[in-house]
Amino acid sequence: MLGLIFDIRSFSVHDGPGIRQTVFLKGCPLRCAWCHNPESQKNETETIRKNKKIGNKVFSSVEKVGKWMGVDEVMKIVKKDIPFYEESGGGVTLSGGEPMMQGEFAGSLLNACKNENIHTTIDTCGYAEPQVLESILPFTDLFLYDLKIADEQKHTQYTGVGNQLILSNLKIISKNNKPIIIRIPLIPDITDNIANLEALRNIIESTPGIIRIDLLPYHSSAYNKYERMGRIPVYSVSENYDSQKAAEIKDFFNNSAPFISIGG
Repeated sequence: MLGLIFDIRSFSVHDGPGIRQTVFLKGCPLRCAWCHNPESQKNETETIRKNKKIGNKVFSSVEKVGKWMGVDEVMKIVKKDIPFYEESGGGVTLSGGEPMMQGEFAGSLLNACKNENIHTTIDTCGYAEPQVLESILPFTDLFLYDLKIADEQKHTQYTGVGNQLILSNLKIISKNNKPIIIRIPLIPDITDNIANLEALRNIIESTPGIIRIDLLPYHSSAYNKYERMGRIPVYSVSENYDSQKAAEIKDFFNNSAPFISIGG
C-alpha cells in the first residue's frame, strides 16, 4: 500500500493535541482561491524551483515534491517519536491536501497507528465520498474540520466545489460521536463578512461534538511557493490580517464552542 506524501513534519504543535507527527498527503479536490499549500493540490509528483544566494551569486536547483511511500516506511518515522506522544498526549495527524483523496492509504496508516496505541487526527476539508469517511472513522480519534463558506454558490465560486457534501459529512462525524475541532480561515472580504460568520455559527451550534473553534487569519507566506512553481495565486494580499478584527470575530463565536482560538 503506497501513498503520495509531500512532507512529514515532526514536533508539530498546531495540528491536534500534544506533540505530533504530521503527514502531508498530496492531492486535494478543492482549489481555494487563498490556498497556502499549492504544492499539495495535484495528486502527482511536481517540481519546484529553488534559488540559493551565496554572496552575489544565485544558484538555482529543482526540487521534486511528492514521494510514494509505504505504510511501513511512514510508520518507521512515526514510531521514533512515540515517547514524545506519550509524554505530551500527542500523536499523528494526516493532513494535505486532502487525506481522504487517498482514502485506502490513509485508512491503512491510521489503523497502523492505532495498533501502536497512537492518537490519530485527520485535518480535512470534508469533501470526500461518505463511504471513504466511514471507512476511516474507526481509526480516527479527532477531526480537524474546515468550514469556509456557508453559501453554496459562493463556496463553489471560491473553492471550485459546493459545500453540501462537506456539511453532510460533518453530520456523519457528529453522529458517530467523534470530537471535532472546526477550523475557519479568515479571508478578507470572502469568509470574514458578518453574513457568512453568522451562517457558520448556526451550523456549528447545531452540530454536537464540536469541542473547539480555530480561527485562522489569512497570511501571504505562500506567495513564494507559487512563484517557485511558476504560478500566480488567485488571491493574494500583502498585509497581515487585522488582529483587532480577528479578536472581534473570536468574541462573536464565544458561546459557540467550549474553546475558541486564533491561529490554532
